Amino acid sequence: MDYPNDQAPGSPVRSGIPEHGRIPKYYAVKARVAALIDELGEGGTLPTERDLALRYDVSRETVRQALRDLLLEGRLRRRGRGTVVAGPKLEQPLSLASYTEGVRRQGRTPGRNLITLDRFPCPPRLAEETGLERGEPVWHMERVLLADDERVGLESTYVAVARVPRLDADFDPDSSFYAYLRDRLGIAFGDADERIETVLATPREALLIGTPPALPMLLIHRVSRDTAGRPLERVRTLYRGDRFSFSAHLGG
Repeated sequence: MDYPNDQAPGSPVRSGIPEHGRIPKYYAVKARVAALIDELGEGGTLPTERDLALRYDVSRETVRQALRDLLLEGRLRRRGRGTVVAGPKLEQPLSLASYTEGVRRQGRTPGRNLITLDRFPCPPRLAEETGLERGEPVWHMERVLLADDERVGLESTYVAVARVPRLDADFDPDSSFYAYLRDRLGIAFGDADERIETVLATPREALLIGTPPALPMLLIHRVSRDTAGRPLERVRTLYRGDRFSFSAHLGG
């Protein structure tokens, strides 16, 4: 197989072009727009669909399909009525580190907007997943995740009221929950089980995050325990697929 000498190891083999060489017209336009994106750099304004159609001698619908792909991949962003080059994706480590720590490591400012904080008796399915007692009081905290004031995700945290009895009074919802557990309550994380899948946001979730419902999301489920093995939290976090990637170090 012919591998271009300058092909990056993480890029699609042969740039995604089949061996027979026949590719959809929109994909050829996408490749040319991608090269233009590299020239413009982050924050650069892309020409209009009409200008791109004239430049590449294709229909506006062909250009529109190419731009849709690049928007979903996070290479472009809508700004008002125009389209600009997006910055690199946020890389979140798969570890027992908080969202705050992961975002700060990349020179971005983390933040959160509280949507709900309520308490209710632990339902059977949550008890089964976490090891909590059925009917015991649990908190549910839902927050929109921010990076430099851009909405990038939505997080739901379930934790026993007995572990954090004053969550509604002592905790700043714009801050790190992990730091609160560690620094204020002396609770240390021991281990966690995590599962990742791709989903589409519900209409409510898309509205809260500020994305189209068709934008793919990365969904992480996490069940955490403290150093004594006792259940600590159950978290459901949606991350924008166009703004996040995940990394992990694997030992032998």
